[in-house]
Amino acid sequence: MRPILILSLPLALSACAVGPAYQVPSTAAPAAFKEAAGWIPAAPADTLERGPWWTLFNDPLLNDLAQQVEVSNQNVAAAVASYAQARAMVQEQRASLFPSVGLSANAERSDSKNNYRLNIGTSWEPDIWGRLKAGVSSAKAGQQASAADLAAARLSAQGELAVNYFQLRQSDAQQALLATTIAGYQRVAQITKNRFEAGIAAKSDLLQAQTQLANAQVDALTMTRQRAELEHAIAILVGKAPADFSLAPATWQASVPEVPVGVPSTLLQRRPDIAAAERHVAAANAQIGIARAAYYPNIGLSASAGTGGSKVGDLFNASNLLWSFGVSVAQSIFNGGATRAHVAGAEAQHQAAVARYRQSVLDAFGDVENQLSATRVLAQQQALRLQASQAADQVEEQMLHRYQAGQVSYTEVVQAQSTALSARRALVQLQADRQTTAVALIQSLGGGWKASLE
Repeated sequence: MRPILILSLPLALSACAVGPAYQVPSTAAPAAFKEAAGWIPAAPADTLERGPWWTLFNDPLLNDLAQQVEVSNQNVAAAVASYAQARAMVQEQRASLFPSVGLSANAERSDSKNNYRLNIGTSWEPDIWGRLKAGVSSAKAGQQASAADLAAARLSAQGELAVNYFQLRQSDAQQALLATTIAGYQRVAQITKNRFEAGIAAKSDLLQAQTQLANAQVDALTMTRQRAELEHAIAILVGKAPADFSLAPATWQASVPEVPVGVPSTLLQRRPDIAAAERHVAAANAQIGIARAAYYPNIGLSASAGTGGSKVGDLFNASNLLWSFGVSVAQSIFNGGATRAHVAGAEAQHQAAVARYRQSVLDAFGDVENQLSATRVLAQQQALRLQASQAADQVEEQMLHRYQAGQVSYTEVVQAQSTALSARRALVQLQADRQTTAVALIQSLGGGWKASLE
């Protein structure tokens, strides 16, 4: 009867968990995004939840590259390994909830006599105060945070790939623009040379034409260098050596998708960095329970059974069976306030995790607001940039005709050509900015990631 009471005591006390009940920290939760007023997305609100977000740009090559990031990017591979490590830690913590069983056997000979022994023993530390359970909870929260970190690593690498890809296509468009401009400058330089040789134009006109042509050629070479750097960056993102990777120039699809924004509350569910920060709070909360458990005694149970004899056959003789059962209790009487300090440290760590979580939420709201504002302003600017470019093209053409008629100096032609080229390049840059801003908005909304914490 007494052994039964001893065994039932830990079970009766197991409800005495000392850790605080976990609650998700409260955060700022506006009803709507400030910059989303009047936002009418063309896509359904669940588009980003259903598939890879980069497909919204309708670029097959980008789709293929983004999928390679999933399997070949080494930063993502490291995050996958970290997640596997976190899963293993959960299994390790769960194992501490169960008894450990050991089997030992030995044989020895002394004074011309053989001695054989076989022993099986078990030990168990019942989780009376919830310390082991809190350890499992902490490891589980760490695993979930690692899963969110993995999603964040994927989103970051895929976003960086998309931005680099659009910038590379922008470089292609800039190079095509400069090639056309250089061809025009070469024709104008030849016309100016002919006029100089005929005594119609001053040599300064010819020098200005040659200077402008050379500057445009330098700009083209600069774009070639920038394109090469972007191509190398893309190669690394898809897990390839730059020497083994190339992207041929292609026509740029400057399409900008309408991104469904949703409401601020969904942001807390979809952004992996927010999910990771919240899971770190849960892990820190569990650590408080682990620290508080040190105030209470550790209770251990052990049992063993063994047999021995001078012959192997004697090991299976019931008369040689020996068994034992034990209960141990250990409690720290005085440690100079170390336990209290440990608990205070765990509570402070929890408060810091809460602060980081709330800050990550505020930063996320700020990211979305910034990208919404940029998206709206860039769309308005594009119409104005297009208008400015078209007007500058007309001025350039008129100035060239007037110069050929002797009505204006060549300096005015150069100024008109420079203004027109700048306006064209600014329009291309703005189109690229709209695409990269769309990527940034998708990232700030959590991309295509959907909360799936095990």
